[in-house]
Formats: sequence, C-alpha cells, structure tokens
Amino acid sequence: MKLIINNISENESFARTVVAAYMTRLDPTFEELADVKTAVSEAVTNSIIHGYGKEKGKIEIHCTIKGKTIHISVQDWGIGIEDIDKAMEPLYTTKPEWERSGMGFAFMDAFMDHLKVTSKVGEGTLVEMDKEIGKEQESVEPL
Repeated sequence: MKLIINNISENESFARTVVAAYMTRLDPTFEELADVKTAVSEAVTNSIIHGYGKEKGKIEIHCTIKGKTIHISVQDWGIGIEDIDKAMEPLYTTKPEWERSGMGFAFMDAFMDHLKVTSKVGEGTLVEMDKEIGKEQESVEPL
C-alpha cells in the first residue's frame, strides 16, 4: 500500500486510519491496532512539524505485510535530522516553543517491534517500523 499526503495536520488522522484499515486482514487486537495507529501518528506528525516546519511538502507512507508482520515506512523530503541519536532521546525536541513533548520516537520504539530512522540533512527522513500481529495471543496459554 502506498499513500502520499500533503504535510498538513489534518492528514495525520487520515494516514493512521488508512494504515489501520490496511492491517485489519491480520486480525489485530484493539491494543495492536492502537499501537500501530499511535506510531504512525507520531511519524507523520514528526514529518509535518520537524521535517517541513512551515514549508509545504509531501509525506509518503508505504505498508507491506509478510506473514503476520506489518512493515510501515514514513518518508519525507524535509530538512532532515542532524543527530538521530539525540533526536531519539526521550523529551528531546527541536521545537520547545511549540510545547512539543519530545516523545515521538520513544513512543514509536515502545509500540513497535522494530524502529529504524535514516536521515540526511537537507534531503529528508525515512522512518521504518515493524509490528508482528498476534504475538501476544500466541504467548497466552489456554486454561
């Protein structure tokens, strides 16, 4: 699945709804669905606020499913991230005046099984995330 959206805040909820609809064939739990929706929201919001700021741009979201795992990538062509390690620290934000919490990458990392961030200053950022669906259900033993 490929979705290209303008970098406006109204499209954040649209993007997470589209990804949620795409993954329903995996029969996710409510919690798994909420985890993925939150991670997608954070990635798209980061692109809108930090990737482009007040500039206009596009955000491209790709999803694939292999077995029970959904792979999601969120790409922007904004300003990029100078120091990815620093940006991924909880509570770090480049926009404190906007009252940003600095928890976007921390939430993505907590809610997904795998998170990879690639960025180049002046060229944009790619966030890749994986989530295995049904993992919690398999680990619960029947009574």
